[in-house]
Amino acid sequence: MEPGRSDDLHYLWWLALAVAIGVLLYLLSPMLTPFLLAAILAYICNPVVQRMERRRIPRALSVALVLLLLLGAFIVLLLIMLPLLVKQAQAIARQVPAYVDWFRATLGPWLEAYLGVELDTALIKDWLSEHLSEVQAVAVKLLPSLKTGGLALIEFAVNAVLVPVVLFYFLRDWNRIVTAIDEMVPRRWHDRVVSLLREIDDVLGQFLRGQLTVMLIMSVFYTAGLWLAGLDFALSVGIIAGLVTFVPYLGLIVGVSLATLTGVLQFGDLTALIWVWAVFVVGNLVEGYVLVPFLVGERIGLHPVAVIFALLAFGQLFGFFGVLLALPVSAALVVWLRHVRRTYLTSGVYNA
Repeated sequence: MEPGRSDDLHYLWWLALAVAIGVLLYLLSPMLTPFLLAAILAYICNPVVQRMERRRIPRALSVALVLLLLLGAFIVLLLIMLPLLVKQAQAIARQVPAYVDWFRATLGPWLEAYLGVELDTALIKDWLSEHLSEVQAVAVKLLPSLKTGGLALIEFAVNAVLVPVVLFYFLRDWNRIVTAIDEMVPRRWHDRVVSLLREIDDVLGQFLRGQLTVMLIMSVFYTAGLWLAGLDFALSVGIIAGLVTFVPYLGLIVGVSLATLTGVLQFGDLTALIWVWAVFVVGNLVEGYVLVPFLVGERIGLHPVAVIFALLAFGQLFGFFGVLLALPVSAALVVWLRHVRRTYLTSGVYNA
């Protein structure tokens, strides 16, 4: 067989393998979600385990300590956030008529003076009362779906147990897994593949670990700023706004929306919300011009628009599994595109 034809067959085999893996991921995406989540957490936590191991702590013990730390952080966050969210949701639901009155008193005169629109708040209140009274009827109609809800609850419980177990084994055997993958790479491509994988590791690792640090700092910043501004539920609003900064601009949008909704009821006028809005303006500037460049790094190349597109596209294709898969694939794609660009710029086609 001719050498060129042999190389073509090798590439075709690898292409077929890639397509088969893609189809398999698509078909098994619901089942693979806890495994991928555990793999991402293992990737993030492995450097901590390695540092503990260098201090002569056995790897199994290091993994157990890291898991206990993660479990403790999750429990504390749940105990803090869940009661606050329930209380805030109940307060907002009770104040729906007050929102209507505030809207009429604040914006009603302006709409009537400039647009000639008269707000009929009585009609709005009647509509709300009518539909709120239908909640019980809707609940009765949803009774047949309780089986689905029960299955979802069971699935959540299974994943809650499965993720820590899989995470433990991933962290314990991380070095063996990496060695096994390295041994599977064909020797003729080994140097190039290892170089690309190291670059992907640099991009993805710096992005994920840096972004987690940004999320933590922004949660503390928003909570402290909203507390100083005198906003009720500053802790829940601040933590939510900080955690969703993982998606570009979503933290700002969600935080401003929740804070405004809460502040309107508490303060009664928009002028008192200026300090609340100022917290998010300053926070967005600090995040964009200080934290992200310093902790995440501009050289990574994951543009905010690309991150949003990847999250939406993979989420549409694979669900929550796709959201978890989006960033690793995006990092690999960015590195591959850089490699293609470098190859093109040094090729005879470009320099001809």
